[in-house]
Amino acid sequence: MSTGAGTGAKASAPLRDDLSGGAGQSSSERAPWIIAPVVAMAAFMEVLDISIANVSLQHIAGSLAASQDQATWILTSYLVTNAIVLPISGWLASVFGRKRFYMSCIAGFGVASLLCGLAPSLSLLIAFRTIQGLTGGGLQPMSQAILADSFPPRHRGMAFAFYGIAVVFAPAIGPTLGGWITDNFSWHWVFLINVPVSIILFSLIGTMIEDPPHLVEQRRTLLRRGVRLDYLGFAFLTLGLGCLQVVLDKGQQEDWFGSDFILVASLVSAATLVAFVFYELQRDDPIVDLSLFKNRNFATAVVLMFMLGFVLLGSTAIIPLLAQDLLGYTATLAGMVISPGGFAIMALMPVVGRLVTFVDTRLLIAFGLALSSYALYRMTHLNIHVDYWTLAIDRIVQTSGLAFLFIPINTTAYVGMPTEKNNTASSLINLARNLGGSVGIAVLTTFVARRAQFHQNVLVSHLSADDPQYRAMVDQLQAKMAEHGAGAAEALSQAQGVIARQVHEQAQMLSYLDAFFLLAIIFACLIPCVFLMRRPPDHTAHGAGE
Repeated sequence: MSTGAGTGAKASAPLRDDLSGGAGQSSSERAPWIIAPVVAMAAFMEVLDISIANVSLQHIAGSLAASQDQATWILTSYLVTNAIVLPISGWLASVFGRKRFYMSCIAGFGVASLLCGLAPSLSLLIAFRTIQGLTGGGLQPMSQAILADSFPPRHRGMAFAFYGIAVVFAPAIGPTLGGWITDNFSWHWVFLINVPVSIILFSLIGTMIEDPPHLVEQRRTLLRRGVRLDYLGFAFLTLGLGCLQVVLDKGQQEDWFGSDFILVASLVSAATLVAFVFYELQRDDPIVDLSLFKNRNFATAVVLMFMLGFVLLGSTAIIPLLAQDLLGYTATLAGMVISPGGFAIMALMPVVGRLVTFVDTRLLIAFGLALSSYALYRMTHLNIHVDYWTLAIDRIVQTSGLAFLFIPINTTAYVGMPTEKNNTASSLINLARNLGGSVGIAVLTTFVARRAQFHQNVLVSHLSADDPQYRAMVDQLQAKMAEHGAGAAEALSQAQGVIARQVHEQAQMLSYLDAFFLLAIIFACLIPCVFLMRRPPDHTAHGAGE
């Protein structure tokens, strides 16, 4: 892999392999370290918008005279269009030029955010969120591809540390930040905050980024040959991913396959995605190059990244629910439970970025899986009297493990990857993480609801008038109610109500513990899969051509 062709910095000379930021560096050699936080901020802004509006839905619904169910389309519309653009962003960058495509995404995202913040009705807000998802879909993969091209493989670990902080910290801080903005300003600013950030990023990227020579030549060749849009492949992909995202987002709300709508959408999604895979594998110029999965490292990395998204976003969704449903936390305080974990990731990412340069990345991934699995197993011992710091510390340990996954998985994915495939590789890796998150949220929220029903039935089956312990508890509670002036019948009813509430709380808690156990088992089972990857040369993330 040629580092000379891989740099994305304007007028930047090839980076030396011993790049360390010392005084002897030229300004051109330091340029990538300036680029990294800028492109990471673009990814952070886009990922943040996936979760920042979640806690504002009630306010938005009330302000725009809509129901809570109708308001959820604000989230669904964004996720659907985002999922569609992610896998084809590599192809779009090849056709239009990566810098031009990237800057168009930033400009479009900023304009769409402005329109969302000013939307006078729910229908317009959903339409503008659709545009926001379309324009923002290219920001994550292009940010990662620019980092991959701007740094030699040996230093990609530190480059991906910036990116990792952005895309892993954003979901953790999103609900807390969104709640704070909504409470102290208004829901409009949840979207309007993107406008000045987009303007600054557009200006900086316009002056700092240039397409590397290999991409310029690749685009020229493509244009000389003639651009042919794969209409059928694009239709299969759009319909398949769009329906899949709707199913994941609306499934629990619509009772999954008990709903004809969800059943039909699931069948359409499955059929079109299978057709897409077979159709694209037969084409010489596919809109998504699925041949990348022949690379064992890349295929394994995509699976691991999918599961990283599954566990990260899935646990990020259910931990605040536990805090609110069972511990009586407010939305803001529930968000504060998961925020320290985000800061732990921020602190550890640079450390892991350095470690990947001299430690076998497979060992780092295995350690991250084991640590996160251990933390999730610890959570299976929580109870309804757990204090804030116990829950927050368990979350910190869990996310500390995740910090050892993101950078090593990404750097290992590029081992042996041709430089000209970086855009497509980044698109598929980011799609895997986003889809994993959507699947994780859908599966875990449904799992918790179903397991709560199961535990409720089991616990209720033990509450019998013939059971001496149950009878004693009822008598004790009934006596206490009578002491407060309740009649015999009323005291009995109140005592049974207290027991029913306790049963419900215990059933809910047991369902959350089951969910944590499931996540712990999933991560533990993934550890052997790590060693399907090829060992990086010299314990570094060197690419094939370095």
